[in-house]
Order: sequence, then structure tokens, then C-alpha cells
Amino acid sequence: MAFSFKNSKGKEYFLHVKKVKRASGKETELYYFSTDIRKGQEVEQVPAGKTVVELTSGLPVLKKI
Repeated sequence: MAFSFKNSKGKEYFLHVKKVKRASGKETELYYFSTDIRKGQEVEQVPAGKTVVELTSGLPVLKKI
């Protein structure tokens, strides 16, 4: 089951990760929230060293601790 976050407006978001290859050849993980679960990209828990915060618009984002 994907990690979910319910914002102050009552909308539920799910955490996902996408691995992208940079021009330098390095592979990077991009974390993002979505209102639906996308198979193969969902994340079970928040990555170590990060926490979830809510922007004034209600959108959740990851922030370094």
C-alpha cells in the first residue's frame, strides 16, 4: 500500500517515486504526490531524512529534516 497524506482540505494524496537518468549518466529518484495510485511507482513510506509538509495551496511536498 502506498504512503498516503490527507491535507487540511480533506483531499488524499499518495507518494510515488520515479527514477530518471541524468545527462551525466547518474540515476536520480524524483519523489512526487498524486491523487491516484500509479502501479510500480508507489512508495510504502517516507524516505529517511525527509518529512511531509503542506503548502498553503494544500499540496503536500517532501522536505529535508
